[in-house]
This record gives sequence, C-alpha cells and structure tokens, in this order.
Amino acid sequence: MKATAATIAAVQRPDGGIPWRPGGHLDPWNHLEAAMGLDVAGRHAEAEAAYDWLVRNQRPDGSWAAEYRGDGITLSTMDANFTAYIAVGVRHHFLVSADHAYLERMWPVVDRAVDVVVRRQQPSGAIAWRADPGVRLVTGCSSIHHALTQAIALASSLGLSRPRWRDAARRLREALVRRPGLFAPKPHAMDWYYPVLGSVVTGPDATARLAAGWDRFVEPGLGVRCVHHEPWVTGGETAELCLTLAARGDRARAAELFACVARLQHEDGSYWTGYQFADDEFWPDERTTWTAGAVLLATAALDGDPATCDVFGEHRV
Repeated sequence: MKATAATIAAVQRPDGGIPWRPGGHLDPWNHLEAAMGLDVAGRHAEAEAAYDWLVRNQRPDGSWAAEYRGDGITLSTMDANFTAYIAVGVRHHFLVSADHAYLERMWPVVDRAVDVVVRRQQPSGAIAWRADPGVRLVTGCSSIHHALTQAIALASSLGLSRPRWRDAARRLREALVRRPGLFAPKPHAMDWYYPVLGSVVTGPDATARLAAGWDRFVEPGLGVRCVHHEPWVTGGETAELCLTLAARGDRARAAELFACVARLQHEDGSYWTGYQFADDEFWPDERTTWTAGAVLLATAALDGDPATCDVFGEHRV
C-alpha cells in the first residue's frame, strides 16, 4: 500500500489537486477516489490537502466544474455525480480520523454540494448527468444515491436532519429500480455493479444482480471487462468490484478477483489503467491516480478496514 500511495502523492500538486497523471487533467470524482486511497494508506496530510483543494474551488452554488487543468477550468459544466461525491469522501475521512472538528468545517461544503445536486432531481426521480436533462446514467445516478446515503449519515453525526435528502434518495432509487427506461443504455460493467456499490440494490437482489452479470463482465484470471464486448480488463473496474464484494462480506470471491489486479502493477507501485488481452498489451499508455486509489480502497476493504467497509457497505434509506 505504501508504494502505491506514494505514486499518488508524487502526482499530487502543491495546491492539493490530484490529476489523473502528471500534467494531466483533474476531475472532482477521481480526485476524491485518489484522496481516499491516500487516507487508507496512512497519508492523512496529503488526503486533507486534497479536501482543502475542493474547499477552495467550490463554486458559489455548491458545485465544481467537470474538469480542471493546472490553475484553470477546462470544462465548466457541472457533473452531478462528481459534485455529490464529496459526501462519500468526507464521511470516509471522518471515519478514518474521528475528527469532529474536521467534519464541522467540511459540513457546509457537503451541505451546499448535495443541495445543488438534489435541486436537479426531475419529477421522475432521476437526476441528469450534466446540462442535457435527457441524459440520465445508471452509474452516475447510482453513485449519487451512494453519496446521498453518506450525506444523510454525516447529517446524523451532527444531530441534523435532512428529510429532503432522504426523499431524494428514495425517489432516485425508485427510478433506478422501477423505471430503467429513463436511463441511457450502456454496455459498461459499471452499469452492472454500481447499483450494488451505491446501495440502490441490496440484500438478495444485489446477490442476484451480481450473479446475473458475472459471466458477461468477469474474464477469468484477468479481471473485469470495462465493456462486455471488448477484450479489455481495467484496474479501476476490477478493484471497484472487489470493493463491492468485500464490503458486502464476500471476501473469498473478492480476494480471488483482486489477485488479477497484480498483472497491472508497475514496479513503482502504480497501476496501468487496463490490459488489452487480445493484443497482450497495457492500454492506454497511462497509470492513473484513480486506479491506484481504487486498488487501495479494495485492499482496505479486504483487510476489513472499518471506515472503508462502512462507507462502501449497504445503506438503506
């Protein structure tokens, strides 16, 4: 874990921002994934610097831009999923640190972010991805549902109630479960396992969902295909499915799957984004901080880390 976390810290900029790779762009969701990876590896100062970057760059309405590069914004659109994810990261850091003063400092940031996302909820219960109200994504909305569960838990830790958030989570879950036609169909593995990771589908229904898609997306001995019809397994998807399984208590199967990730590890501890097994090559030619963050979170869940297992376990609203 230490070597992998060091590769994230080496990419982190002096202002706390964590781009995908050296000199690359930054988005708030993957920035948070990398920050949580730093936390589980014991690099709490660097993780807090990453959260401070979010504090400084939050816009007046509570959102963040979808993409940053250097000191500037390269895509100003609000991505609802990216903005909501702050609740997941802050709760994870709070559980890791048990620092109530930190939670009180970050609460207004979370409060504004979740409110701006909830305001985008449509009458159907779905939440649009970006500016186009007709583009609604299973993965994005499942991640937003996860963020809402964590935001509600944070409010509870502070003795606060957010009934509007509870209602939004219930309506979003209902849309995802009962009205799948609202969402753009995609061939990606994330649309398969994210409703489980995001606590949209729980209990026996979650077990059945994972079983139904297993043979379609999991390549034995190699990991999780990013899309079902391409001979390409990716570290992020494989690690996230491991995280999903481990946090639900399915440690044996998670560990077996996690063994596949070793193929992607570089000698410095970083991880290639993916492996194209038809051509026997790593592709694309990049080792991303968010892949490393996902691997670190999966490692923590496999080790039974309480904060990680709580945040990524089942939460019913």
